[in-house]
Amino acid sequence: MRRPLTNCVALLAAALTSISSVSAQDCARDAMLVFDGSASMAELGLHLDEPKRIDAARAALRDVMPQIAPIRRIGLITYGPGPENSCDGINLKFRPVANAMQPVVDAIALLDPNGLTPLTEAVREASEVLNYRKDPGIVVLVTDGNETCGGSPCALGAELASTAANLTVHVIGFRVDTGRFAGDSPDVELFPDDVSVAKCISDRTGGMYISTEAIEELSDALRRTLGCNVIG
Repeated sequence: MRRPLTNCVALLAAALTSISSVSAQDCARDAMLVFDGSASMAELGLHLDEPKRIDAARAALRDVMPQIAPIRRIGLITYGPGPENSCDGINLKFRPVANAMQPVVDAIALLDPNGLTPLTEAVREASEVLNYRKDPGIVVLVTDGNETCGGSPCALGAELASTAANLTVHVIGFRVDTGRFAGDSPDVELFPDDVSVAKCISDRTGGMYISTEAIEELSDALRRTLGCNVIG
């Protein structure tokens, strides 16, 4: 039996309202951006006309932050800078704040890439900042390689998935090249050379892993993970 047109319209309206409500709830989740400042971020691209990874990432952040910052509270953790070959360079720049565009852009502009890649511990610290066991939140990791400080992204992903109230970790791989550096992680053999082992965290927390090469691709990935599309 066919439903009356008015019933169909009502059902569609209810569905859209439900989607909008879910999207609005997602927009309310605070986010922590975890940004790779290890030594490899200062390397040039494969082509002479490509900027250093860090300069390309700065350009992408300047592009997207004016769109993202007004709709979501964002905090920032960086890792890498510090003594050469050190894993001690994790730095909480600030907790989630409203209109974080300028603080994010300024902090990354001053970042001097160095040190190793303790990405597992950096994501853990970002999750703690978000009080992930009780509060909803989003972590977005931007990295160009593998864990090099002995952490296990797979173990962390499983731990977060089992203990978090509502935490999603997205991983953006930017010009990932792990071929020369096997990394220092028990999970490193699980993924090919062009995929960061950090994918294990996004896989286990229901997040996205997005591979990017160009500035425009990194900008789009940041919009997809940190942004918020509400159907009105």
